[in-house]
Amino acid sequence: MKTKLILFVAIITSMTAFSQQKWTLKECVDEALKKNISIQQNRLSLELAKKDVEITKGNFLPNLNASTGGNLNFGTGFDPVSQNRVNTTFFGGSVGLSSGITVFNGYRNTNTYKQAQLGVETSMLDLKKIENDISLFVVNGYLNILFAKENLSAAKVQYEISKKQIEAAESRFKSGVIPKGDLLNTQSTAATNLQTVISQENALDLALLNLAQLLQVSVNGFDVSPINVGTPSANLFYKNSSTVYNKSLDRMPEIARAKLAIESADLGIEITKSAFLPSVSASASLSSNYGFNLKPPAGFSNETFSNQLSDNLGYGLGFNVSIPIFNRFQTRNRVAQSVINKQISETRLESEKLSLKQTIEQSFLDVRTALKTFEAAKISLEAQKEAFKNAQERYNYGAMTQFDFDQVRTRLVNAEAALIRSKYDYVFKTKVLQFYGGDLILE
Repeated sequence: MKTKLILFVAIITSMTAFSQQKWTLKECVDEALKKNISIQQNRLSLELAKKDVEITKGNFLPNLNASTGGNLNFGTGFDPVSQNRVNTTFFGGSVGLSSGITVFNGYRNTNTYKQAQLGVETSMLDLKKIENDISLFVVNGYLNILFAKENLSAAKVQYEISKKQIEAAESRFKSGVIPKGDLLNTQSTAATNLQTVISQENALDLALLNLAQLLQVSVNGFDVSPINVGTPSANLFYKNSSTVYNKSLDRMPEIARAKLAIESADLGIEITKSAFLPSVSASASLSSNYGFNLKPPAGFSNETFSNQLSDNLGYGLGFNVSIPIFNRFQTRNRVAQSVINKQISETRLESEKLSLKQTIEQSFLDVRTALKTFEAAKISLEAQKEAFKNAQERYNYGAMTQFDFDQVRTRLVNAEAALIRSKYDYVFKTKVLQFYGGDLILE
């Protein structure tokens, strides 16, 4: 009984420890990449692309086919012994093997194989693109949780201050220093601060739920490890957007995918041009036949099956050359279509580059704006702290009304919230820019 109790306690303890596990940012990203359904679908698409390569590779190999058939005939036939027509039943058939191989078809098989290989690379880049998107979603969700936690912490501090002020106000009211209206205002402020605490708790619960759903894990006991955001640097990580853009051209999957589309279009042109060239194929065959009289006349016996196959065995070799002369301009127009497809792919590459450049320029501008907002929020908070300190002294000496004091305190609370909001906004937008530049490190 004691052993069972110890085992039960150990299990409960381990479950509690697991439920209280705090996820790091890297763990969250890895979990999302492992479980996301869109990523799983893209991985299956990658497997399909690999099978296309195997299929096109098989075009270089010869085929091999076996065939057989038989016929059962009823009726009268000529008897070579009696020289009479007799009623008989005859069964006969054939067996054969045949093989063929494409010797030359204008390099169509070669180019189709290369195109299938590009398809695998394209599928890998599609997978990388969606992995990047999911990673940014996770980073944003993670920072939203930290943002909500700081807001909640600040709200709790304000509520604790309000509770202490209620005690002081009650004492001063009993002493006749302040009227009852000031006491009620203090209690009202505390109630408002409590509502803010509840609101921030709900915001934190929602942020945790959103990230847990993204990771497809239970929200019960789900929490994240803190990141030492500290006070973000006032220096921009990059001097200008062009630096980020030039680095991103070599690493962003959408750019590489657009380049592969041009290569694939080039191969498509060569594949359609192959219809102008002659095609050569070779073949080989092996066949034999057999027959049995099921009602043989007197003095007649059927030859054995093996002897018949051996005696009737035949071989064949052949080749075929097909030379296109005129096909109603179909090939010429298909080549023209392939050229247009390449031009479309080239314009898509330029479009992807332009879109990436605009996104990075906007991100760089967002970072600069967020930094300015953050710096302004720090200055504002320092000023509000000094104003609150001065107001508190005046209030304690009775030189300021409760209403005016609450106004000053509200401005301080708003300044603290603005600093927290601007800090995390700046951190996230900086990480987005680092992502495009290839310098984002997940810890």
